[in-house]
Amino acid sequence: MRRLPQIVLIATTVPLAWLLMQVVHECGHALFGWLTGGEVRRVVLYPLTISRTDLDANPHPLVVCWAGPVFGSIAPVILWLIARVTKWSGEFWFRFFVGFCLIANGAYLAVGSLDGIGDAGDLLKHGSPIWMLWLFGAVTIAVGLRLWHGLGSRFGVGRQAAPVRWPAALIVTGALLVTVAVETLFSER
Repeated sequence: MRRLPQIVLIATTVPLAWLLMQVVHECGHALFGWLTGGEVRRVVLYPLTISRTDLDANPHPLVVCWAGPVFGSIAPVILWLIARVTKWSGEFWFRFFVGFCLIANGAYLAVGSLDGIGDAGDLLKHGSPIWMLWLFGAVTIAVGLRLWHGLGSRFGVGRQAAPVRWPAALIVTGALLVTVAVETLFSER
């Protein structure tokens, strides 16, 4: 029973990080699609699908395509820095989220470039050299792993593990439930 909050925190952190990473990534595509004169038809964020942004008009596809992984990596860093500067007790969760976003976006482009899938395929099609996707992946994955280093104790893992309290586990659980509910109710599949 003592480890139950730890189990709940870890079990809800991973799916919440996945869903929020997709939100931030697609916000980059949608925002830069709009800023570059494109017409965003829809953003799909349904919890049981891979997210995507559909544009009817896209005068700058290379910019819009890069905007997903770049914005999806930078925006979480800004949120984490705010949490860190304000000394918020949940800062460790944002640090995990930043690492997750960096690793996910970097791996998505680096590995996706091998088969030309998703954004990686679009980036290659629109003229990005493959080495640029690999470099982006190498840098973001390395930084993401570095940010994760030493976080285990905050999640109750390791020799110097801090006890996980119920409020932390319940806040993340609540955020996951709200995210799933909002995406289910308001997103197309």
